[in-house]
Amino acid sequence: MKIHEYQGKELLKKFGVAVPRGIACFSVDEAIKAAESLGGKVWVVKAQIHAGGRGKGGGVKVAKSIDEVRTYASQILGMQLVTHQTGSIGQKVRRLLIEEGADIKHEYYVAALTDRATQKVAMMGSSEGGMDIETVAHNTPEKIIKVFVDPAVGLTDTQATQLATGIGVPTGSVAQAVDTLKKLYTCYMETDASLAEINPLILEGNGGIRALDAKFNFDSNALFRHPEIVAYRDLEEEDPDELEASKYDLAYISLDGNIGCLVNGAGLAMATMDTIKLFGAEPANFLDVGGGATTEKVTEAFKIMLKNPKVKGILVNIFGGIMKCDTIAEGVVAAAKVTKLSVPLVVRMKGTNEDLGKKILRDSGLPIIAADSMADAATKIVAALK
Repeated sequence: MKIHEYQGKELLKKFGVAVPRGIACFSVDEAIKAAESLGGKVWVVKAQIHAGGRGKGGGVKVAKSIDEVRTYASQILGMQLVTHQTGSIGQKVRRLLIEEGADIKHEYYVAALTDRATQKVAMMGSSEGGMDIETVAHNTPEKIIKVFVDPAVGLTDTQATQLATGIGVPTGSVAQAVDTLKKLYTCYMETDASLAEINPLILEGNGGIRALDAKFNFDSNALFRHPEIVAYRDLEEEDPDELEASKYDLAYISLDGNIGCLVNGAGLAMATMDTIKLFGAEPANFLDVGGGATTEKVTEAFKIMLKNPKVKGILVNIFGGIMKCDTIAEGVVAAAKVTKLSVPLVVRMKGTNEDLGKKILRDSGLPIIAADSMADAATKIVAALK
């Protein structure tokens, strides 16, 4: 789960991290009132979407008068903001953050994230914060400093100091940077975040350290512990098909290909997508029906896949363990009839009640293409599309 920048800053502020004053707005009039309420002579008008690269896409503007606040708010609110993270379609801007201006002397990058390789928390930082951090990470990875934190111990003063000095924080500001890093780590741990990122973390003209942006991702499996974070969820920022799938306990992610995939088990789903690519085609989705699929779930899965106009064929790949092949077969037949399936359908199933499942498919009277292996299934669906 992701949240907006202004919500991330609310979290950081609760844990004692210094952030600029700002007000979330949903209209141009609210933006003007927010600027007037904040006071000062400079304001930043920021688009609020669940994607990075907003500045380069025209979604962040510095206003030096109330008239400019009005102009920029009118331009940004409602725009289809395209960034490197939204794809070519972009994301509609429905919320703004009006924020007080900042005296920026230097921009740093800091983040806390789960590192599966070490089973620790990676605290990362760079002296090259700001809009080009991804380019920095790609072209000059040596500028990314890391320390690995044992969750049983927590981020120590020594580690935080190592990170702060490593990214070039001036001596006079190191103590405040250390304090900020430790609070960021605490926020990350106590909210069950999988990513807590500040980019940029700024050094102000007076030597102060402040979080100028905030990006959070949360472990969805831990959200039951955090109703206050669930309340931040913005459903308009999420894929409607993925939302629909979640109602039926289906793990679904849209992709750019033309072969719909229905599989039981995440690992098998990944292998299926890899096999499709190996045989020269592209998967249209990741879809894991899990170990407790019912006819209703399979039918809904078909409906969701077929909503995508790019889907020109469907590959069902089932390993019958807990999930029995005959149950899936009944679901596939029912789904094909309900959706009046008009694209090629290849089904490969192995395991529990395999023979019974195959018989159900054969006796259905539907033009279902049977396959015996993953390679056979991929070959047949690719050939069917051609």
